[in-house]
Formats: sequence, C-alpha cells, structure tokens
Amino acid sequence: MDFLISTAQAQTAPGAPAPGGGMSSIFMMIAMFAIFYFMLIRPQMKRAKEQRAMIAALAKGDEVATTTGMLGTVIDISESYVSVEIAPNVIVKLQKQAITAVLPKGTLKSA
Repeated sequence: MDFLISTAQAQTAPGAPAPGGGMSSIFMMIAMFAIFYFMLIRPQMKRAKEQRAMIAALAKGDEVATTTGMLGTVIDISESYVSVEIAPNVIVKLQKQAITAVLPKGTLKSA
C-alpha cells in the first residue's frame, strides 16, 4: 500500500534568513510601483489633460477629426455638443468627447 500513500519525510531546518531580506522586498515593491507610475499612470493622465484642454479651446471654424474618422469644420458649440459640417450642407451633431484632434487650417481643402 505504500505506492498509494507517499511516506512523510522530515524537512531540513531552514537556514538563517538573509540579512536585510525584508528591506530588499520593500525596496522592490516601491521600485515596481515607481516604474508602474512613470510608465503607465503618468502618461495617461497627461494625455487626458491635453484632451480636456483641446476640447475647452474649440472654437467656431476649427477643422477637427472625430473618433469615427470624419473630418469637418466646427459650426456651433454648446455645453456638451459640437455641430460639425462634414460636407456642404451636411451637419452632424457630436459630443465634445468625440473630437480627437484639431487640424491645422486648410487641411480640409487640401484633402
């Protein structure tokens, strides 16, 4: 019956803990958080801040690109919506968050 149940064997006593073992693990956790912050969190916060500033600076006549890839000229701006003319006499009403970029003047004429 020994082949069904493994026999228990005593483990050897663990060696003395390495000096400063607890400090190195704390240092590693802090280092990992710092890397995570500077590589992921901070750039995302910067992009969000730039997006909010761009939307706040929208004005009539600006040429914009939307999240769907449409290009057009801003016709009217309200509290949370923007009317964009994407073709002559074709006006689309979008949420301000749908604007992804403000294009340089004259971009639509060259496209």
